Amino acid sequence: FVKEALANDAVIPYYQPIFDREGHIVKYECLVRLLNDKEEAIPPGLFLNIAKKVKRYADIEKVLIDKSFSEIAGTDKTISLNLLARDMSDSNISNFVVERLRHYDIAKQVVFEILEDESIESLERVAIFIDRVKRMGCKIAIDDFGTGYSNFSYLLKLKPDYIKVDGSLIKALDKDTNSMAIVSAIITFAKKLGIKTIAEYVHNERVYELCLELGIDEFQGFYLGEPSARLKEKV
Repeated sequence: FVKEALANDAVIPYYQPIFDREGHIVKYECLVRLLNDKEEAIPPGLFLNIAKKVKRYADIEKVLIDKSFSEIAGTDKTISLNLLARDMSDSNISNFVVERLRHYDIAKQVVFEILEDESIESLERVAIFIDRVKRMGCKIAIDDFGTGYSNFSYLLKLKPDYIKVDGSLIKALDKDTNSMAIVSAIITFAKKLGIKTIAEYVHNERVYELCLELGIDEFQGFYLGEPSARLKEKV
């Protein structure tokens, strides 16, 4: 199915809006989908692991990068794109990213969201890639911060522009005081370093209100806007 999708140009970007505190769309997270033979969009949870096993993950990543960069070229829109640590350490993908940024001249319209994985140990190579694209004008976000490998020394090393607070913490804000305490600590730390915070998985009004009260800068989630194949106009 993955090979067919690549052969049939059925790898497409979906875009989920990210809002500021005033409710304006400031950027869109770019998410990958595959279209099946019924033109239905298949979410990444059903194919990305398979793509890695059959060694076509890099091909999907390149198509997504090229299509999304092409779509924002000549517009005022900004996108946020996920990259694994291994993508940034892999010269095949990292060189492709840099070449496409130059080709479309859109570096200032791109935020790279760093997804932590087992390759995060090669932090030096990741830092080299980050420095390279930041000098071109891109911004950097740390994704899923607050769980997993993420730690504050890692944050200091990479100097991101944004922290995306882990969705499992945001989803539990209205039910769990521990989540409130952790998110509050992350926001306080980020503010002291001049890093903006983004809440993912804002799924209801109460969670949204709590995020605003805590001082989070930007928001995304199904309560505010679902992923779509089209870049919606700014409100």
